[in-house]
Amino acid sequence: MAASAASPSDADDARGAASEAPPASGHHPGPDDTSPRAGSLFEDVPATEHDSAFGRLGPPVSRHSAFYRGFFGGLGVLVAIVVGLAIREATESLELILIAVFLAVGLNPIVEYGIRRGLRRGWVVLGVGVVIVGVVTTLAYVIGGVLRNQITTLINDAPKLLNDLLKHKSIAQFDRKYHIISSIEHKLQSPNFTTKYFGGVFNIGLSVLHAVIAVVIVFILTIYFLAALPVLKRTLYSLAPATRRERVGQLGDEILRRVGRYVIGAVVVALIAGTVSLIFMFTVGLGQYALPLAMIVALLDLVPLVGSILGASLVSIVGLANSLPIGIACVVFYLIYETLEGYVIYPRVMRSSVDVPEYVTIIAVLVGGAVAGVLGALLALPIAAALLLLVREVWVRRQDQS
Repeated sequence: MAASAASPSDADDARGAASEAPPASGHHPGPDDTSPRAGSLFEDVPATEHDSAFGRLGPPVSRHSAFYRGFFGGLGVLVAIVVGLAIREATESLELILIAVFLAVGLNPIVEYGIRRGLRRGWVVLGVGVVIVGVVTTLAYVIGGVLRNQITTLINDAPKLLNDLLKHKSIAQFDRKYHIISSIEHKLQSPNFTTKYFGGVFNIGLSVLHAVIAVVIVFILTIYFLAALPVLKRTLYSLAPATRRERVGQLGDEILRRVGRYVIGAVVVALIAGTVSLIFMFTVGLGQYALPLAMIVALLDLVPLVGSILGASLVSIVGLANSLPIGIACVVFYLIYETLEGYVIYPRVMRSSVDVPEYVTIIAVLVGGAVAGVLGALLALPIAAALLLLVREVWVRRQDQS
């Protein structure tokens, strides 16, 4: 009898538990239930006694309603379109900024070398800027007049050079089929060639002024980025989670070192190509066009793979237009030099900078040139090297540990 009896307190607890238990089936919203009804625009909120003098607050818009999702989804699409249009309009400015960042990263190893010798970063950056201005000014003063005369001579002699090309049977047969040289010759001999393709003296002056302003802006931005590079790196690294910040900083520093070495190495290889071409052209009798052609060879040599071939082809065409022996000499010389550059000069200079397989280099240059033209082709190789480093050190190592 004692075991079957229940105290009054136990009965009260049982009744309380039964009253607090949820219903066995179905949902009966109470006055405090705030879940939205299916398809409802507004949320169901309980009545409140804290009304203002201007009346009771209305229910908020439900985040689960079709209107809310559609409105903010459409707003996000519009924002993306506006950002895309803004980037397209600011493409020229973004290109200048990208070039300045690229040059700053390329000059950073020189600054780091001066810092390791005990100099302050500000003084080293100032010295680098003064040297750059001095070199550009000296080149403009010393070879500016000669370069201008040779460019004028090359432009004036272009119709005659093209006409001499047509004296060769193979080239004449090729032109009769495709009419490439004849079309270029006809355009060069047109009396309104300068106005049609360069826009007249006024537009030429504006183009020159625009180019000078762009160079000045790039120079100022390069010096600024070079001086503020440690601060910029710390700011970017701070965006990473604290647990990964050290590794992100190490990978970022390694990428910057490789890009800097690549820029210096590419400039050295281009200077070697331009200097050797200049000496060769003076030797074989192309001295009247040597300076502009050597500068073109050096600039094109900055573009991996295809740049050196284009420069060699241009010099060979000019040499062939002068005379057949000079043209053959140009072809033979650049066949030897391109082999020497590809297997001796370039690997030795780039030994400690980037490690990119040849097929990746070809793909990167093609994609970069298609996306951003010459600038994309120039930046393709260091970007590919950075991506390969991230893949090897992040994705592959994570896969090895899985």
